[in-house]
Amino acid sequence: MGKTKVAQALAQRLGTEIIQADSRQIYRHMDIATAKPEVFLRNQVKRHLLDVAEPDQRFSAGRYRELAIEAIEGIIAQGKIPIVEGGSGLYVRALVDGLFSGPGADITYRQQLK
Repeated sequence: MGKTKVAQALAQRLGTEIIQADSRQIYRHMDIATAKPEVFLRNQVKRHLLDVAEPDQRFSAGRYRELAIEAIEGIIAQGKIPIVEGGSGLYVRALVDGLFSGPGADITYRQQLK
């Protein structure tokens, strides 16, 4: 049994919601080779951070952390236990351990490099 099915079964048993932690599943229209849960599974359990960005949008682990914490707090406020499920270790580490404090992306410099 894979991560999706385990998380699904656990969420149904606990009556709770799932927070996706996969760096590709956050993108809309990217349904091939991303192992997104089937629609019938999505209709049974509410999932957060699935299909939240367009493929041409910048999306970072820091942004993921912000949205995941917001979702977790919302689920906890309902008296539920959130389940984090997914395949991107970076996103899970960002959520659990936070990220280093440093400068953001330098867009001007990136353009010069191009």
